[in-house]
Amino acid sequence: MKWVLRVLFVLVLINIIVGYVIRQENLQLGEKWIGLSVAMAFFVFMPLFLAHRWKGKQLKDYTLSPENLKKMKETLEPPKRKRKS
Repeated sequence: MKWVLRVLFVLVLINIIVGYVIRQENLQLGEKWIGLSVAMAFFVFMPLFLAHRWKGKQLKDYTLSPENLKKMKETLEPPKRKRKS
């Protein structure tokens, strides 16, 4: 999956660069090429990338539930100092 993502990313970048090169001669065709490349990046590459990165992870670990808020409060609270008598 990692290699598929890398190849897709490189293809999207190359297509955008080619679109800018084509745009110098034919504005309409270049704009279409760039637009299709960006659409491919958002509708094909991004979902695959997000699915790959979230594989095996639990959503509840990243949401603000009462349990997670309590854990955050405990870890962010400074240690209590003892007063000198």
